[in-house]
Amino acid sequence: MYKKKSLFVTFEGIEGSGKSYQSKILYKKLKNNKISSTLTREPGGTKGAEIIRKIILKDYFQHNPKEQFSKETDTLLYLAARNEHIRNKLKPALKKKQTVICDRFIDSTTAYQVDGKGVNKNLVDAVHMHILKDVIPDLTFILTVNINKAIKRLKKRKKKNRYDKFSNKFYKKVQQAFIKIGKKNKKRYIILDNSSDSKEVENTIFNIVFKKLSK
Repeated sequence: MYKKKSLFVTFEGIEGSGKSYQSKILYKKLKNNKISSTLTREPGGTKGAEIIRKIILKDYFQHNPKEQFSKETDTLLYLAARNEHIRNKLKPALKKKQTVICDRFIDSTTAYQVDGKGVNKNLVDAVHMHILKDVIPDLTFILTVNINKAIKRLKKRKKKNRYDKFSNKFYKKVQQAFIKIGKKNKKRYIILDNSSDSKEVENTIFNIVFKKLSK
C-alpha cells in the first residue's frame, strides 16, 4: 500500500523521445491504482502559462526571419511561464500531497537554452533562485532515442511547432546535454532508451514510481 505523500516526477528528452506519451501513460496507471495525481506540462500548465506557451512555440516571425526574439528573450519567456506554473499549479498540488507528473521542467531549460543555444547559465540560475524555492523534482526520467527514430515520430505529427523543426545536429547536442545532466545525480535521474515502441519502458517507469510511493 502506498503512503500519502507528495512526489514530483518529471520527464525530459528531445522532441520525439516519447516523454509526453510516457507521462500520460504513467498518469493513467496511477489513477487506475487510485493514487491522487496531477498531469501537467511546461511551458504551460496554467491559463497564463499556456498563453506564454503559444508565443514561445509559434513561428512568431516566420514572415520576417531577420526579426527574431533574442535567445535571452526566448529563455525569459520560458522562465515567466514556469513562475506562473509553480505558483498556481505545482505548489498547490504538492501541498495537497499529490503525485505531480510534469512533461518537461528545469532540465529542458539547461539542455536547450544553456547547452543548446548558449544562454548564460547565470541568468537562468538567478531567476530559478527566486522562483523555484523548494519545488525540485524528486525523480526525473530522461528518455533517450535514436535520432532517426525521433525524426520519424516527428514526421507523423499533424501539428508541428518550431521545436519540431530543428536539425539532427541540434537534437544530438541537446540529447547529449540531457545525458550529461542525468549522469551527475543518479539518485534523482533515470536514463532510459525509449527508441523501441514496446511496453517495457512504461512498465519500468511505473514500477520505479510505485516503489517510491510505497517507501
